[in-house]
Amino acid sequence: MINDVLALAKSLKIAFLRITSGYSLFAVIMGFLEYVSELCDFESRWHSHRKLKKRKQLQTVEIKIKMDCEGCERRVKKSVDGMKGVTQVEVDPKQSKLTVIGYVDPDKVLERVRHRTGKKAEFWPYVPSDVVPRPYAPEAYDKKAPPGYVRNVLDDPVAAPLARASSFEVKYTTAFSDENPNACAVM
Repeated sequence: MINDVLALAKSLKIAFLRITSGYSLFAVIMGFLEYVSELCDFESRWHSHRKLKKRKQLQTVEIKIKMDCEGCERRVKKSVDGMKGVTQVEVDPKQSKLTVIGYVDPDKVLERVRHRTGKKAEFWPYVPSDVVPRPYAPEAYDKKAPPGYVRNVLDDPVAAPLARASSFEVKYTTAFSDENPNACAVM
């Protein structure tokens, strides 16, 4: 910065000498202004040193949160309504579902809902039943699931091992067990 100031002072001295030595005043002023604009061109310096922010993609975040009354609905909706990047907020109290659409981070939305409402909230664990191949885990068919939805067993860390353990392959191996007196005894 000090070097820039010294260079500016030096150019002022040169400009003064040029004016006195017969150059036109207009040419000297234009040259001086070009030089000063190069010194003050912070934009090119700024862009080269800062990292450009990655633009977030439009996302739909679905959150399961229990809502008992209209006051709870209003509180849940207001908790994310003023959040930066949110374009649309929908509340479905019958399914206890909050849908947020916008340029947001899903984890930040979940934390904000938890913090502002003081309620237990989690990402929507259900998917439409026609999208997922029928899992054979009993946890996939949750009693709390809305009609037409099943728990996403592949993404759920609790139910994922049970989906594999309850498949047909395991049932065949347990049918021929020596420990079970009611098992098939073909030998």
